[in-house]
Amino acid sequence: MTTGAQVPSKAASGSSHRSRLFYFNGGFFTQSRVRRILDLAGYDLSLGKPGAGDKIAVWGKSPTSGRGEAVGDYTGATLVHIEDAFLRSIKPGRDGEPPLGLTIDHKRPYFDSSGPSDLETLLSEEPLDDAAMMTRARANIERIRALHLSKYNDYDPATPMPEPGYVLVIDQTRGDASIEYGGGSVAAFREMLVYARQDHPTARIIIKSHPETVGGHRDGHFGPEHLTDRMTLMTDPVSPHALMEGAIAVYTVSSGMGFEAVLAGHKPIVFGQPFYAGWGLTHDMQPIDRRQRNLTRAQLFAGAMMLYPRWYDPYRDRLCDLEMVLDTLEAMTRAHRQDKNGHVALGMSLWKRKPLQDFFGQTTPLVFAKTESEARATNKPILTWASKTPPDMPRPYAKVEDGFLRSRGLGADLIAPVSLVTDWKGIYYDPTGPSDIEAKISAARQLPEQALMRADRLRRKIVEQGVTKYNLDGQTPQIDAGDKKIILVPGQVEDDASIRLGTDKVATNAALLAAVRRDFPDSFVVYKPHPDIEAGLRPGAVSEPDADLVAHDADPHALLAQADRVATMTSLMGFEALLRGVPVTCYGMPFYAGWGLSDDRMAQPARRRGIEPDLLQLIHAALIDYPRYHDPKTNLPCPPMIVVERLAEGDLPRPSASNRILAKLQGLFAGFAPLWRR
Repeated sequence: MTTGAQVPSKAASGSSHRSRLFYFNGGFFTQSRVRRILDLAGYDLSLGKPGAGDKIAVWGKSPTSGRGEAVGDYTGATLVHIEDAFLRSIKPGRDGEPPLGLTIDHKRPYFDSSGPSDLETLLSEEPLDDAAMMTRARANIERIRALHLSKYNDYDPATPMPEPGYVLVIDQTRGDASIEYGGGSVAAFREMLVYARQDHPTARIIIKSHPETVGGHRDGHFGPEHLTDRMTLMTDPVSPHALMEGAIAVYTVSSGMGFEAVLAGHKPIVFGQPFYAGWGLTHDMQPIDRRQRNLTRAQLFAGAMMLYPRWYDPYRDRLCDLEMVLDTLEAMTRAHRQDKNGHVALGMSLWKRKPLQDFFGQTTPLVFAKTESEARATNKPILTWASKTPPDMPRPYAKVEDGFLRSRGLGADLIAPVSLVTDWKGIYYDPTGPSDIEAKISAARQLPEQALMRADRLRRKIVEQGVTKYNLDGQTPQIDAGDKKIILVPGQVEDDASIRLGTDKVATNAALLAAVRRDFPDSFVVYKPHPDIEAGLRPGAVSEPDADLVAHDADPHALLAQADRVATMTSLMGFEALLRGVPVTCYGMPFYAGWGLSDDRMAQPARRRGIEPDLLQLIHAALIDYPRYHDPKTNLPCPPMIVVERLAEGDLPRPSASNRILAKLQGLFAGFAPLWRR
């Protein structure tokens, strides 16, 4: 990424800088993600007896940490204190999910206030005055809040919140080391509740339980027996950021939610000595005399979230910066939150079922139904393939379609997609009614600068790597047009729904070529037949195309690089041209037309008039907000940049022989029965 300093990889660190790290806790052996992060950070995990110059790994102040401490006292080896980073995973670690980062501290755990940790030293001594870093910190704070990200993320941000105006009291798990070693105690929780009631005698008080107490893993400090008539114990999994919005005051002992309160602009009342206390951003009931520096929120965040942890990229298997972790968690939480209650897929063909399960069934398995009544009986949200949806089917349901960065090969060849879209209002290729993509394009005008920078990085990567929808290997013709402007005309499958719904007068490839000849008489026309048609899988061939050059089996990226304009009905190549700065004339109404970014020859829907997003806003809506992406290499939901890299590098599973045979059969019968749609 270009947003921050490069994180050294294992290879970059060099063997001379590596350290032997002995361990006496079985978790370091069984947790492969923890081992891998430590390996990438330059540590060789070892068994045996350490020497005086070696190091010993201990997990915070866990029950097993005493083993390593005892061996360290005996051998003189120094301790390395390891803990989960502050953005961890969807579910707590006790549910078996690996972390996305670690804190590695050579002094003491970050929550141990008995002396300075590496984190405290960093916050005390680092200048934290780099303007670019502070800009990144502020942007990342806002992004974390907008995405409702926390250490654990097994909640729905749309869960109804209490009416604003309450006092928030944060509970924690009994026996947690951050309480004992962070200046807290059981008595501190009782004292905290007393203070909250005295400070706000007429306000409602909400006590928020810890996620692990809700999951039954551990006990908290408060239960129904501690409540009065104006107090509520909130055990439901909710967004901590949404809770902060309605709070008039926040009370905590040492919870990480106190840090989130600071990020939300609160000045929480703190009864312990957590890492975020003592910097002028909290009301401290137990001041820490050695912490004398006042920090801004951005400085605290930069130190604690950007400089201190070691973050991990599960797709590329390397260390990364915080921005990549936010991209990762955005993809993972989106899939988890949308799929947690399950879906039923209606009328899906057999070959589509595994890809659909990979996309939508990892949290709760996808159920498949043959009839609408069968689907409705499940009481689950319904997914239906857009082109196979019965026209009179009542809402609610979501139409599913391939995304705009689909695969390395044709969908008609039954190659699984790496991106899919779900649309609860319509579908992107149907301009006759509203769709989710239209709503996202309209809302994109409010995107922050960081989001637009991300869209531009994605655009640049797509163009640099030559990525298109299907990424077929093709010819690279050199077009000799003399002094004429080159007009690239992409052919389309003529029975495609995007033509049936999104065009009027120009609705065939021959009509499109005639319109281009009429409107651009002095241009050099290059016609590129659709790859499905050239492969014999779909109808729409033109017997004698009225073009100066027919680019058979040509690489779309190579053609776009030479084109002065693209003229299309509704082809996605028009959008791909916009990504590359090539002007586009639309004779139909694709999703990217009607916003002022293309030369539109068909009347645009009134819904799109006057909105006028810029190109980066359109890209963010179409390639980041609208689709979901799946990484077939790790089988994880992923950000779009990962899919671009996989498509560019060809790092994707190959289709099976049975896929190829079935694809040929469907091409043979294309004129009789549309098997490709089943």
